[in-house]
Amino acid sequence: MKFKSFLYAGTFLLLASCTDGAANKQGDTQAGAAPGTTEPAATSEFALPYEKFTMENGLEVILHVDKSDPIVAFTTVIHAGSNREKKGRTGFAHFFEHMAFNDSENVPRGWNRKAIPDWGGARNGGTWSDGTIYYEVVPKDAFDKILWIDSDRLGYMLNTVTNAALEREKQVVKNEKRQRVDNAPYGYSQEVIRKALYPEGHPYSWTVIGALPDLQAATLEDLKEFYQQVYGAGNATLAIVGDIDIAETKAKVQQWFGEIRRGPDVQPLPPMPVSLAQSQALYFEDNFAKLPELRITFPSVETYHADEQALNVLAQILAGSKNSVLYRHVVAQEKLAPGVRSFNNSMELAGEFVFRVRANVGIDLDAVHAAIEAAFDQFERDGVDAKDLQRIKAEQETILYSNVSTILGKANQMASDNEFAGDPAYAIKSAKLLDAVTAADVMAAYQTYIKGKPSIITSFVPKGQVDLAIEGSTQASVWIEEVKTNVASEEVSQGAEASYEKTPSKYDRSEPDFGELPLLKMPAIWEASLSNGLSLLGIENDETPLVNFDITIDGGAWLDPLAKKGTASLLARLMNEGTATKTAAELEQAIGLLGSGIQVSADAEEITISVTSLAKNFEASVGLVGEILSQPRWEEADFDRVKSAALTAIKGREANPNSIARLSFTKLIYGDQHPSGTPQSGSSQTVTGITLEDLQAAHNTLLGAKARLHIAGDVSQARAIAAFDQLAAMFTPGTGQMPAYEIAEQDNAGKVFFIDVPDSKQSAVYIGQLSLASTDADANKLNFTNEKLGGGISGDLAQTLRIEKGYTYGAVSFITTGKSPQTFVAITSVRANATKASLEIMRDMIANYGKDFTDADVITTQQKLIKENTRAFESLGAKLGILHTVSKYGKSKKYVEEEQQELVAMQVDDFKAIADKYLDESQMTYLIVGDKATQFEPVKEFAGGEVTELDIYGNVVD
Repeated sequence: MKFKSFLYAGTFLLLASCTDGAANKQGDTQAGAAPGTTEPAATSEFALPYEKFTMENGLEVILHVDKSDPIVAFTTVIHAGSNREKKGRTGFAHFFEHMAFNDSENVPRGWNRKAIPDWGGARNGGTWSDGTIYYEVVPKDAFDKILWIDSDRLGYMLNTVTNAALEREKQVVKNEKRQRVDNAPYGYSQEVIRKALYPEGHPYSWTVIGALPDLQAATLEDLKEFYQQVYGAGNATLAIVGDIDIAETKAKVQQWFGEIRRGPDVQPLPPMPVSLAQSQALYFEDNFAKLPELRITFPSVETYHADEQALNVLAQILAGSKNSVLYRHVVAQEKLAPGVRSFNNSMELAGEFVFRVRANVGIDLDAVHAAIEAAFDQFERDGVDAKDLQRIKAEQETILYSNVSTILGKANQMASDNEFAGDPAYAIKSAKLLDAVTAADVMAAYQTYIKGKPSIITSFVPKGQVDLAIEGSTQASVWIEEVKTNVASEEVSQGAEASYEKTPSKYDRSEPDFGELPLLKMPAIWEASLSNGLSLLGIENDETPLVNFDITIDGGAWLDPLAKKGTASLLARLMNEGTATKTAAELEQAIGLLGSGIQVSADAEEITISVTSLAKNFEASVGLVGEILSQPRWEEADFDRVKSAALTAIKGREANPNSIARLSFTKLIYGDQHPSGTPQSGSSQTVTGITLEDLQAAHNTLLGAKARLHIAGDVSQARAIAAFDQLAAMFTPGTGQMPAYEIAEQDNAGKVFFIDVPDSKQSAVYIGQLSLASTDADANKLNFTNEKLGGGISGDLAQTLRIEKGYTYGAVSFITTGKSPQTFVAITSVRANATKASLEIMRDMIANYGKDFTDADVITTQQKLIKENTRAFESLGAKLGILHTVSKYGKSKKYVEEEQQELVAMQVDDFKAIADKYLDESQMTYLIVGDKATQFEPVKEFAGGEVTELDIYGNVVD
């Protein structure tokens, strides 16, 4: 199984999927049962039992029962991605996915995005090169409503599309591209590589999001043509997973989906592998990058090819661990970069094998390339390390269970695998194929696809540092948008609804009622006291043979001396780099051979050791945690390496406008003498001054701090206590007291600040103020009150700035969490030439929020938040989160139910009072990060002439 990244109407996501296949359900007689018939359930050592049937219109339906929680997931996969587009009309598959969430004949406008979250559900969609996916997970009482919405989107959407809606959604997609490509470091890398790797006209020669000129030129007729060519029940799979009754679900699917047109006979595309006559080196000066990046891309194979799994393993062997030959040469020996990565991306038509190195500041990429070549030479001499191959196979078991550990994960996996492999349980087969790969297979794949083969070599370098690019590189050509002010065509709205004659149906296609309200019941929490006063909280769950656990230790960045901020972060990095008896590579291998994952991390208030393990290897994993905790590897060489990596990461964040905004905003609120006002990982100045002795002192403090243990999964209470007692004995009981810090006077309230990022296509906007600690008596009420304003896509901010105006790809507001006073913040990234208008809208919305709150808003907020909790405890990670909340904030084991009672007791006047008290627009600090040349004057007009300019570190510019 591999992770496929795809573009969807919310963010980029890693989808655990063996999709993108050349196999097609229409050509697989075993998978496609005759209309109206049912196949027997699939079985295996690890089974994903399902019932599959094919409707008369060709829609294949997968049903899987999972009654662990009162929720249901729905996934629809269309066998059509950007590979079904044509030159000059690129980006249509992704664009159509956006349009499909807007209107349909029988569902009110905007309900897909607004109503589903308000019903306590989550929804989204995604597009990748070979397919499109739509999915929802909801409380079971909304079961009929999702069947209604999903069927209407698939079969009754096209008549409702208007030119106004088309133009509005163009702006949303353009904002998505600006945010993820134009305004992001290395954002153009895929465009450069695809244009060079694939011949003109190849379905992979353009990116999924496409070219903006193509998108801007799209017409209503173009959209309808794309729909008519690839959308229809016969080119789709629907998976329904969760607390369902099979017979009842089959009958309802027949009612809601049975009348949808079959659609065109979409033939599978044959594999279109590419070959290169010679290598080509290209460079691009990246306006946002601060670090040089080298990518080497070789043509590989399409998915389901006999060599695919060997190539997947080869990528892990070459660069997937600290024992890998590339890591040893590029990172450990030559010290050119903090890490190195390789991966094989097999898609439906062709594949790519990629090496990526984001080097340290100022490193010549020719040196990186030479180190890679030297690594290849050593690999050819030494061959495949047998233990590394064993580790990769052991890790695969954990990955398999993790990918299907949630209801939505199962629905996405089974729908995708059915549509592309013709087998809803293909994930199990894929894991077996990987397990069968031999060292000889891996070496053969290297010889066939990598050794001496031509490739596309790209150098993305910071602006003005062309000398760092590979020698002899040619400048890459990229179309870059010029954002202009006062562009009338970009001022859009939803417009009037379409006028059309509804498609006839023999069923009533009006909105169905809710089903029976599911009963919320928190999982049972057990508690134990270990030696040295450590507490242990647990939730036992045997749905999969996995366990998640962690040790959370008070302190984190809060204990760092301000002059050496980043000490806790650096200590966490070093604790991941080996123990007194194991090098970093040996430790990583020991963890991997168990199929486990262990990660030490630091945040504002804690250091945490987090573990995912197979239940059968729980005790062995605990043993390794004990070694990591008590015996760090105090070697200067390891310290120097992690310190260099930290400094490289700090430099890299300077390339991200949103990171610049976030760090500068907290500095404006807290000041630079408070832990929350300085970066948790430190600055270049503070990290440079940290010594190995500083980390040793911090580690001594760590073992005397207050620690808490949490576990969720397939391990009993008795077994957990027995294993964790050895960890508890390593701690010396401490006072648990954290130092107090004074927060700066709120002199920046009501002021507007601006940070220049030249040529930025978007403006990052942060608006907020100092707020409540999570332990405050009003903290829950404030979170409840904020939900309508900025609680995701259904919140007022997103509904206005994205849905109504098309200014942004997303907008949210929230209150951060922690024991010290936190911040309320509303954030978005808007089209540059909509900066002033967006600021005016946000200011007015916050200023009027309390007074505009209605009784209807109270009901919607209560319904949304209460129903959301039906899916709040499903994954092991979510269960662990419950335990964290209980132990950190001293809440009861029934706190979710208690908070629901608190929410239900709130009346409209309570919401108004909380908004008036804690969301005071006059006390807000405004920060804008964008292009000064075009946006400073509009922001100045918004601010009434008073704007303070800051540098990217949050310091006032003279």
